[in-house]
Amino acid sequence: MSRVAIIGAGAWGTALSIVLGRTGRHEIRLWAYEQEVRDSIALSRTNSVFLPSCRIPDVVRPTGDLSQALESAQIVISAMPSQHCRNLFQQIAPRLPSETLVVSATKGLEETTLFRMSEVIYAVSQHKRVGALSGPTFASEVARGDPTAIAVASEDAELLSTVQREFSDPAFRVYTNTDLIGVELGGALKNVIAIAAGVCDGLGLGHNTIAALITRGLAEISRLVVACGGKAETMAGLAGLGDLVLTCTGGLSRNRSVGVELGRGRKLPEIVAGMHGMVAEGVFTTNAAVQLAQARGVEMPITEQMYAVLNQGKSPVEAIKELMTRTSRRETEFY
Repeated sequence: MSRVAIIGAGAWGTALSIVLGRTGRHEIRLWAYEQEVRDSIALSRTNSVFLPSCRIPDVVRPTGDLSQALESAQIVISAMPSQHCRNLFQQIAPRLPSETLVVSATKGLEETTLFRMSEVIYAVSQHKRVGALSGPTFASEVARGDPTAIAVASEDAELLSTVQREFSDPAFRVYTNTDLIGVELGGALKNVIAIAAGVCDGLGLGHNTIAALITRGLAEISRLVVACGGKAETMAGLAGLGDLVLTCTGGLSRNRSVGVELGRGRKLPEIVAGMHGMVAEGVFTTNAAVQLAQARGVEMPITEQMYAVLNQGKSPVEAIKELMTRTSRRETEFY
């Protein structure tokens, strides 16, 4: 039986603990910052704060002690919000043996450095055995056992084979991918487009608009992925198109929900305050994505307009008008 440490007990970290716990092949330590979460799991075997009504297997042991969580762990899953990754890995690094496999399950970019999460982990720890898990996954559906497919990406062949073998079960199918850049950027950038999709819904716009947004959103994400060294074909897969469609159309998407409220006229601080500790990564990622696109010389018009809506008080209606009246061009131009 292998030992797995999951760092972060939000909805996604908790769902992954359920997936791994139900296989019966792992001893799992789930590190939770919140005492309320630890108490809830210990007393009722549910995470009443972030993932209520989903039973957590008995092999999952909650803890607030990083040393205890990481002790003898063969696999460490990073499931914290992106803005906490650097600080937590500064604490994790001294407790991380070189042979341990680290899997980032966080979909975001660091605002100050524009780093992907695997880059943050390496910058802090110099740890080389790092991969990323990404794809079309709502935590509650994963936790209840709905059939789900996801991708794990790394340049480490042993990490890929180990994660695919250890994480897979009849309800959770894991595919491997060597394009770490593409998988991580696809997972992060789709949240920006999902906010835009929510804006369209909040404005009462129809299916034509959402279909166009998803298609053109995928085009600009692909441009940036390629400019950063990733592969365009990755964006046709689970971490690209799959995750983008889910997050732009699914009612469980926090990023889409933020956009819906923006489209209805609410202001961002009010929306965020009402999320009760839940994180919409796209709000942070939009800022980093605009800077990264500028640094790479990549045009990302949807992302730029979302930045203006989120940070500069631009009205969603005006943002859509500017997108629709841009200079005409070929569909595949700059793709």
